[in-house]
Amino acid sequence: MTNPKNSESEQTDNIKDEMPIAEEETCVEQETENLSEEAAPAQVEDAEEDLNTKHLRLMADFQNFRRRTEKEKQDIYAYANEKLVSELLNVADNFERALEVSDEERNGFVSGMEMIFKQLMDVLKKAGLEEIDALGKDFDPNLHHAVMTACSDEFESGKVSEVFQKGYMLNKKVIRPSMVKVSE
Repeated sequence: MTNPKNSESEQTDNIKDEMPIAEEETCVEQETENLSEEAAPAQVEDAEEDLNTKHLRLMADFQNFRRRTEKEKQDIYAYANEKLVSELLNVADNFERALEVSDEERNGFVSGMEMIFKQLMDVLKKAGLEEIDALGKDFDPNLHHAVMTACSDEFESGKVSEVFQKGYMLNKKVIRPSMVKVSE
């Protein structure tokens, strides 16, 4: 028998001691399951909702980033040559002035055209353009486009003997190969 002076905790301990261990574990598991069944769906739903919201925001941020970078790229391509074109407009103005001269002033026409051509080439050179030197050089298919071959007393076999159209490189990249005749 229990002593009435015993505290409640002692009485609870005595009851637990009398209970079989398997029953005690089953009660704890049932309480845990009941708590997790009630709380878990709400917590899981909240966690899923948070993850979905974060995912949607991340996707929207990425879409905005992609649109912004695409627009920046288009702007760069659209206005990349703006400075070059504005300098070439000065050359175009000089050509217009040269073409407006009267017959009496045509004597200086050729020298005027030479000056304008020099101005044009200076603008292009500042932009990174350089002419491919081809005449008398070894044929290089990376720099030259052979359209003819011919025997030549002046040049050795495999050398460029005539240039039909000048080739150009822009910042060390071939943008137009030289159109040439190669000696046999």
